[in-house]
Amino acid sequence: MFDLQIPFFRPLWRRILLVALCLGWGVVELSFAAYFWATIFIGVGLYASYEFFLNFNPDQADSDAD
Repeated sequence: MFDLQIPFFRPLWRRILLVALCLGWGVVELSFAAYFWATIFIGVGLYASYEFFLNFNPDQADSDAD
Protein backbone atom coordinates (compact mmCIF):
# COMPACT_ATOMS: atom_id res chain seq x y z
CA MET A 1 0.00 0.00 0.00
CA PHE A 2 2.47 2.63 1.23
CA ASP A 3 6.20 2.28 1.81
CA LEU A 4 6.69 3.44 5.37
CA GLN A 5 10.18 1.92 5.67
CA ILE A 6 11.97 5.19 4.88
CA PRO A 7 14.61 7.11 6.86
CA PHE A 8 12.17 9.97 7.59
CA PHE A 9 10.30 7.69 10.01
CA ARG A 10 13.40 6.42 11.82
CA PRO A 11 12.87 8.68 14.90
CA LEU A 12 10.30 7.13 17.23
CA TRP A 13 8.52 10.43 17.91
CA ARG A 14 7.59 10.82 14.23
CA ARG A 15 6.07 7.34 14.11
CA ILE A 16 4.09 7.93 17.31
CA LEU A 17 2.91 11.34 16.07
CA LEU A 18 1.65 10.00 12.75
CA VAL A 19 -0.26 7.14 14.37
CA ALA A 20 -1.74 9.44 17.03
CA LEU A 21 -2.84 12.00 14.45
CA CYS A 22 -4.53 9.42 12.24
CA LEU A 23 -6.32 7.67 15.08
CA GLY A 24 -7.22 10.97 16.75
CA TRP A 25 -8.68 12.36 13.56
CA GLY A 26 -10.63 9.14 13.14
CA VAL A 27 -12.19 9.70 16.56
CA VAL A 28 -13.04 13.30 15.60
CA GLU A 29 -14.77 12.03 12.45
CA LEU A 30 -16.69 9.49 14.54
CA SER A 31 -17.90 12.25 16.84
CA PHE A 32 -19.37 14.05 13.81
CA ALA A 33 -20.97 10.79 12.56
CA ALA A 34 -18.80 10.77 9.42
CA TYR A 35 -18.37 7.02 9.43
CA PHE A 36 -16.74 6.76 6.01
CA TRP A 37 -13.91 9.15 6.88
CA ALA A 38 -13.59 7.68 10.36
CA THR A 39 -13.09 4.25 8.80
CA ILE A 40 -10.45 5.61 6.42
CA PHE A 41 -8.43 7.42 9.11
CA ILE A 42 -8.69 4.65 11.68
CA GLY A 43 -7.69 2.12 9.03
CA VAL A 44 -4.65 4.17 8.03
CA GLY A 45 -3.74 4.62 11.70
CA LEU A 46 -3.96 0.89 12.36
CA TYR A 47 -1.96 0.08 9.23
CA ALA A 48 0.70 2.64 10.20
CA SER A 49 0.89 1.28 13.76
CA TYR A 50 1.44 -2.22 12.37
CA GLU A 51 4.15 -1.02 9.97
CA PHE A 52 5.86 1.23 12.54
CA PHE A 53 5.77 -0.86 15.70
CA LEU A 54 5.52 -4.49 14.63
CA ASN A 55 7.17 -4.55 11.22
CA PHE A 56 9.59 -1.57 11.25
CA ASN A 57 13.23 -2.36 10.57
CA PRO A 58 15.53 0.66 11.11
CA ASP A 59 18.36 -1.07 9.28
CA GLN A 60 16.20 -1.42 6.16
CA ALA A 61 15.24 2.26 6.37
CA ASP A 62 18.93 3.16 6.44
CA SER A 63 19.80 0.88 3.53
CA ASP A 64 17.02 2.38 1.42
CA ALA A 65 18.63 5.81 1.81
CA ASP A 66 21.86 4.60 0.18
